[in-house]
Amino acid sequence: MKPSLPVTRRDLLKGLGATGALAALGPSSAAAADSAPPAAPPRPTPPRPRNARSAAAARRALFDKVQATTFIDTHEHLIEETDRLQGTAHPRVPCDDFALLFSHYLDSDLATAGMPAADLKRFLSPGIEPAEKWRLLEPWWPAVKHTGYAQAVRIALEQLYGVVDLSAATVRQAQEGYERLRRPGFYERVLRGVANLESCQVNCLTGEPFKESGLPTLLMQDLSIVGMFAGPNFKTYAEPAGINVQSLADWHRVITWWFDRYGRYAVAAKSQHAYSRDIDYARVPPEQAEPVFRRVLARERISAEDRRLLEDHLFWQAVDEAGKAGLPVKLHTGYYAGHNSMPLHRLARNPGSATDLCRLAPQVTFVFMHICYPYYEDIIAAAKQHANACVDLCWAWIINPIASKDFLKKFLVTAPANKLLTFGGDYIPVEPVVGHAALARRGIALALAELVEEGWLSLNEALGLVDPIMHENARRLFKLPEKEAALKQAPWATAAARG
Repeated sequence: MKPSLPVTRRDLLKGLGATGALAALGPSSAAAADSAPPAAPPRPTPPRPRNARSAAAARRALFDKVQATTFIDTHEHLIEETDRLQGTAHPRVPCDDFALLFSHYLDSDLATAGMPAADLKRFLSPGIEPAEKWRLLEPWWPAVKHTGYAQAVRIALEQLYGVVDLSAATVRQAQEGYERLRRPGFYERVLRGVANLESCQVNCLTGEPFKESGLPTLLMQDLSIVGMFAGPNFKTYAEPAGINVQSLADWHRVITWWFDRYGRYAVAAKSQHAYSRDIDYARVPPEQAEPVFRRVLARERISAEDRRLLEDHLFWQAVDEAGKAGLPVKLHTGYYAGHNSMPLHRLARNPGSATDLCRLAPQVTFVFMHICYPYYEDIIAAAKQHANACVDLCWAWIINPIASKDFLKKFLVTAPANKLLTFGGDYIPVEPVVGHAALARRGIALALAELVEEGWLSLNEALGLVDPIMHENARRLFKLPEKEAALKQAPWATAAARG
């Protein structure tokens, strides 16, 4: 056998590399290396220099492209146009005048700015003259007019009524514009004609889990699942199904009935249960949930722990049915509507719980809504890590338009762009959707322009992202061509909707 040769210092250094060799040769060698001058770091490759003229041209091209591109609106709470035309006879129409534009979201900013509750209630009441409404609003308007909630309303006032600056001199013009616009067909004019939307996706708030809309391909519908597991809501879900619920298995049949009946027409399943608890639903087997369900049926009092156990079980029953129907599951995350009611510490747990949901149901696509504001860095991580996680900017542009622009920049250089949805107005009244869409277009164009100017994207790459993030992702994710075809043939569709 050939004798082995001694290992030389040079051989050791070659085999281990610099860092490993220093450790192998002992502390004295490491100390010597520490005292040596550091090697020069590699020079970063700077972005391609752009002169002011080319940067301005790139920005103009992006703004023009975004402005001309249609949105698919992935989240609204719009009531039916026929209901709006009933005026205050509908419970979601507190006043049938220009102040209605202030009644959803902006009323919360007015309240937190300090507007007395009695004055806010009077401002949003019917039968009050426009001049009196301005008198009530005027002291608080300077404090809120710059917020995203107010900017959306201001843009709507300008684009729909020609009111550039609301004041004592223009409030009558705002009211006249409101009355002139609110005529049959105004949803189509506002949403498609002014806001440049292809369609909206509506989560109905008037009690029906699925709204058989009179405008089925404009106001496409989510199937609400929250009452399937929170409560549960026997009257709303069991009575239309015609099922006498005597057991947990019967309730499972109720859930299945809703998906069998509306799954082909719905664009998604939707829950806003995060207003009540974190979205940390565990997989609870039926044998554990059955005794609790029987006590609920008997109207017995149950503990918070048992209620959570039943919610967890039924949540997954609904989500699994959504998966079988091929429906994405939309979940509220992050910021709460309203005021003086948000437990921020609970919201902070939403992103971690979102990743657990993705792991527990890899066959279901989850859409985490509102970018989980203010925890949007964490929800980007969820989308980057999990193939079945998507994130939606719905509502976010009016909560914090600058944070939403920054979120979009960070998402596009972190997670796959096909997992992103960029607009949903989230309104009950239709008019402010115009302002929200305008803010979203500005934010998208700014985000893309900054990525180009900072050297992260080429102009062609940025332009190529516009169609996917504004409508193509939504069209694919929610299978909209298939849904539109089904809705045109739905039993409740009018001859006009059938085309």
